[in-house]
Amino acid sequence: MDEMAVGPAVAKIRHMDKQRTLKAPVEIKGVGLHTGVMATVTLKPAPENFWFQFKRTDLPDSPNIEALVDNVVDSSRGTTLEKGGARVATVEHFLSALAGLGLDNVLIETDTMEMPILDGSAAPVVEAILKAGVVEQEAERRYYELPSAETFASEDGKIRFKAVPSPVREMTALVDYDSKVVVPQYAQFRADEQMDETFFAREIASCRTFVFLHELEALYQHNLIKGGDLSNAIVFVDKVLPEAELKRLADLLHKPAVEVKAEGVLNNVDLRFRNEPARHKLMDMIGDFALLGCYMKAQVTAERPGHAANAAFVKQLAKRAKKDMAVEALPQWDPNAKPLYDINQIQQILPHRPPFLLVDKIVYMDKDQVVGIKNVTMNEAFFVGHFPGAPVMPGVLQMEAMAQCGGIYMLTQLPDPENYLTYFLKMDQVKFRRQVVPGDQLIFKLVPASPFRRGLCHMKGWAYVGDEIVAEAELLAQLSRRADAPKQ
Repeated sequence: MDEMAVGPAVAKIRHMDKQRTLKAPVEIKGVGLHTGVMATVTLKPAPENFWFQFKRTDLPDSPNIEALVDNVVDSSRGTTLEKGGARVATVEHFLSALAGLGLDNVLIETDTMEMPILDGSAAPVVEAILKAGVVEQEAERRYYELPSAETFASEDGKIRFKAVPSPVREMTALVDYDSKVVVPQYAQFRADEQMDETFFAREIASCRTFVFLHELEALYQHNLIKGGDLSNAIVFVDKVLPEAELKRLADLLHKPAVEVKAEGVLNNVDLRFRNEPARHKLMDMIGDFALLGCYMKAQVTAERPGHAANAAFVKQLAKRAKKDMAVEALPQWDPNAKPLYDINQIQQILPHRPPFLLVDKIVYMDKDQVVGIKNVTMNEAFFVGHFPGAPVMPGVLQMEAMAQCGGIYMLTQLPDPENYLTYFLKMDQVKFRRQVVPGDQLIFKLVPASPFRRGLCHMKGWAYVGDEIVAEAELLAQLSRRADAPKQ
């Protein structure tokens, strides 16, 4: 048994910008914990942006079941997914192996409903994956970056989760069952810039599922854990058992004999770590949180986590992520930070000048989007006639301001933006949702709607006041080299 104190297991895994999949298929066989049915599972490489999906090869048309929290139908003694009547159970250890090793796209084929329990941990799956190898794909990984704290608690308050923004993926599992055998303990996982792929395999994946003796008997009485065995689960005993009770347990478990030294572990199985229960709960969390559908940059702390609570909190996070990660959602940026481009820098990129320069600053830009700001003041020349006594910013100028933000995005792709002009070719799907008036701050977000080719740029844009969308449109523009530009 590891002599480390009942404390952290901390993983350090490089922040991987690229998506990853298996280098070759992996086959794993074993019995299901509750059904006792033999299963053959094949993990296969999958294309970019596929995430994790299960395929029931034993059913007509071999349906796929996405590993998403919306497909969770049962989480009482494991995580069960269902879609269109096709079901797959006890998925958490396989998902934990994939997420713990930082994979993004894997197809999981199975010929029966329940995934095999193996030795009660994710270690056999991890070993098979590492043996097959992992390859990097071209697409960049998409994270959900939690913008602010999110909490969850059970009705009795004994189970609690808290997630707060973090630059990396972090999880902590705290375990306290008021037990003399399973003392209060915790384990941690952190994925950061320092890569150690084998940490999850060494420190977390091998930690086995566990159960208290009173829970074990209840499961047997409900005709569950048909595939359960003392070789794939740790059974904790909180009280001294008389010989007659040990004999009854041996009959129940179909064993010639079982033993336990006072309070401890049935059959005196050695723990792999002093805090193996906390590490196993952490392992389950990593698998269940994969049901978000992507990796999340947040620091998650869980007190007494379990599959039902994990699923409930992930469902709460998924609802928020769906809104935050929608293509039209504004990215988070620091309003106190120096802008990416101020008005002077913008004038070095765009040929426009006041009163027709309608972008004040660019606050955010990456390869997928640009965000700019226009402060609408009563001093705008157009308010003189539009309209006296009821000033409203013309919609066509909102579109022009949006297009200028798109122009900055396009021109900054070039080594000499000052030698190009941008020309509007088309506006489509234009919608104005409410009036823009003096005092409003217009925030524009634009994303490419198609690849940038032959000087043509097709973009989808939204205009906001606060977090309310006030206008949207699809814009098509062309870059044209100035006639007076130096010859290339």
